[in-house]
Amino acid sequence: MVSHSVSRRQMFGFGGGAAAALMLGTGAWEAQSAFAAPALKGDPFTLGVASGDPTSDGVVLWTRLAPEPFAQDGLGGMPAKPVRVQYEVALDDRFRQVVRRSSVVATPELAHSVHPEVHGLAPDRTYWFRFRAGSAISPVGRTRTTPTPMASPRELKFAFASCQAWQDGYFTAYHHMAQEDLDLVVHLGDYLYESGVKTNKRGVSTDPRFHTETLDLARYRLQYGLYKSEAPLREAHASFPWIMTFDDHEVENNWADETSENNENPETFLLRRAAAFQALYEHAPLRRTQLPKGPDVQMYRRLPYGRLADFSMLDTRQYRDDQPCGDGASADCADRFDADRSLLGSRQRDWVLKGFSRSQARWQILGNQAPMGQTDQDPGPATKVWMDPWDGYVAERNRLLAEADTRGVRNLVVITGDRHQNYAWDLKRDYTDPESATVGSEFVGTSVTSGGDGADMTAQGETFLAANPHMKFFNSQRGYVRVTVDRDRWTSDFRVLPFVTKPDAPISTRASVVVEDGTPGVQV
Repeated sequence: MVSHSVSRRQMFGFGGGAAAALMLGTGAWEAQSAFAAPALKGDPFTLGVASGDPTSDGVVLWTRLAPEPFAQDGLGGMPAKPVRVQYEVALDDRFRQVVRRSSVVATPELAHSVHPEVHGLAPDRTYWFRFRAGSAISPVGRTRTTPTPMASPRELKFAFASCQAWQDGYFTAYHHMAQEDLDLVVHLGDYLYESGVKTNKRGVSTDPRFHTETLDLARYRLQYGLYKSEAPLREAHASFPWIMTFDDHEVENNWADETSENNENPETFLLRRAAAFQALYEHAPLRRTQLPKGPDVQMYRRLPYGRLADFSMLDTRQYRDDQPCGDGASADCADRFDADRSLLGSRQRDWVLKGFSRSQARWQILGNQAPMGQTDQDPGPATKVWMDPWDGYVAERNRLLAEADTRGVRNLVVITGDRHQNYAWDLKRDYTDPESATVGSEFVGTSVTSGGDGADMTAQGETFLAANPHMKFFNSQRGYVRVTVDRDRWTSDFRVLPFVTKPDAPISTRASVVVEDGTPGVQV
């Protein structure tokens, strides 16, 4: 097993030369010579544009040059040489008032993706941006900076989403999201699925290149190309800055640190993980601090929105202990209560707790991948839960929620994906104690497409409501959650679609659930 940083660097060849080539696309290092854009066959901006991780003075921009995104080698039809890419940031969508103009170098080592980080912008303001490679000009993107750290903004408006299996349905939800009045979008993981795709949404066979499971870098790149072929996804990326993290399917279902679901050799799995993380970085608006080093990536991070809210984005995959009792579901797994079991790892857990103590924000938002609240599947006296989410790591969940309470967190709200269902429920200090205090709120958002059309209520939903008194709302349709936060109130609007297996579904608000400032727990 590869277990320390030196051996990992040796194993994956992450040396100074490779790092330099990759950093050219971030704008951190400036190349001395100019790399003219070659004559390209077709539009190099087929994958769109995006922005992400906004701050009060800047944002990271993204695009990837790929005139042939489904090229077998995963290189997008680009020549194997560096290409200079210009970018502009303006106060208007016609670029009459350009405030930043510069360039970065797209390298083949990073599949000709670029991640320029723009600084010196005004706080709490909308900007437009675009790229140029040779004579080709990208679509225009819109982004927005956040308020200054000490500002007291009147409100924050954002949406969160997760779980978008390409073959399960149309990405119509993203078209509707792009029409919303939002400051930013949070994506909580399962941006893609690693499984092979043998038929499309209409049941028609896909290209054989997509039939195999994603295992290596070229195949992960093809999978991202497939997902980004969806126009609504590109539209939503171009409309708002995104804050992104990953869950399991960006690599492999239910992986845990160096342990694969199928008990692969650890070195083999780490090679796969390194390929998956690199492909994720190549296709997401992430900063240079999220540039992977082989199979390791620093994904947990904190982003303030003035003194109104702090986003603490978690990584619940890379540092966790293996799921207890062989994963799955259990009603008698004593190991899930083990005091030494961790989902976050000690370093990330300490980072979260220090954030609780130091933050001056009115709302503490944890961007979380798998449900934190207990999901009992048995309405009777037994407690049957899944082992992969926080139910498999009870002691750490109890410690986290207790510390939020004792450290005086004013409003703890957890936003979560993974489950392909909508929940609103209370977070309890100890779910084994019926009298346990409510210390926070959690909103679990449904999938964009995963699971197909779904339904308003299901038999499983009725069971959950009967077995979990802390659950106040359940729905199993597709969509996303739109959030409005001000100094007095948090409102989650569950935006749902009646179907995703056909295009052009309308959208509606199934329910609006509130958290009042200073009062933990949800109000339906």
